[in-house]
Amino acid sequence: MVNCVVKNWDGDEVGQTPLELKVAKEETASHILHRAVVRQLANARQGTASTKTRSEVRGGGRKPWRQKGTGRARAGSNRSPLWRGGGVIFGPKPRDYNLKMNRKERRLALRTALNNQAENLIIVENFGEQFPQPKTRELASALARWGVTEKDKVLLILSEIPENVGLSARNICNVKVIKADSLNVYDLLTASKLVATSDALEKILEVYSG
Repeated sequence: MVNCVVKNWDGDEVGQTPLELKVAKEETASHILHRAVVRQLANARQGTASTKTRSEVRGGGRKPWRQKGTGRARAGSNRSPLWRGGGVIFGPKPRDYNLKMNRKERRLALRTALNNQAENLIIVENFGEQFPQPKTRELASALARWGVTEKDKVLLILSEIPENVGLSARNICNVKVIKADSLNVYDLLTASKLVATSDALEKILEVYSG
C-alpha cells in the first residue's frame, strides 16, 4: 500500500489517501507489462496497407516481344515486378494485427503500471468548479503549483471530463486528459507525471481494484 499526498487548488497539502492495488509479482511484472503494451500498440494498427501483385496491376496482357531471336531477355509481361510499373513482390496486404490477452491479465497489467508510477502520482481535490469558462492559463498555473514542470509529460485523470476543463487542457503541450475508467497501460507508463482528482482515484479503486 502507498500513501499519496492530496493537494488543494492552491498546491497546499491537505491530507493523504491510500493507494492499495493487487499487482503482479516482481519477477513477472515486466513480462506482463510488455505484453500489454505490445497488444495495445498492435490493436491500434489499422492494417489497411495494400499493394498490387503482378496479377492485379492493370495491363500486361500481351507478351512484349517474341520469345526468341531478339537478343533480349525473354519476357512474358510488362507488369513483371522487375519492370517499371509492374507489381510488387511480397508487399503488404490488408491484415488483422489484433492480439489477444485475458481480461484478468489486462487488469493486472494496468494495476501494476499504476502502482509503478505511484511516486509520480499527484492527487488533487476536485477542481471542476474553478472553470466557469475555459482558461488554459489557469490550468497551466495550477499544474505548476502541484509540482508539474513544462517538460513533464502529464496524464490528467478525471472521473468525468467537464467541457471547460477539456477545452483548457487541450492547448497545453504534453498534457493528455483521460477518464478514470478508460485508463490504459501505454499512457500510464509513458507519462512522467500523473495528476488525478480524489473522485478519479475512488473510481480507479472501484473499477480496477479487483
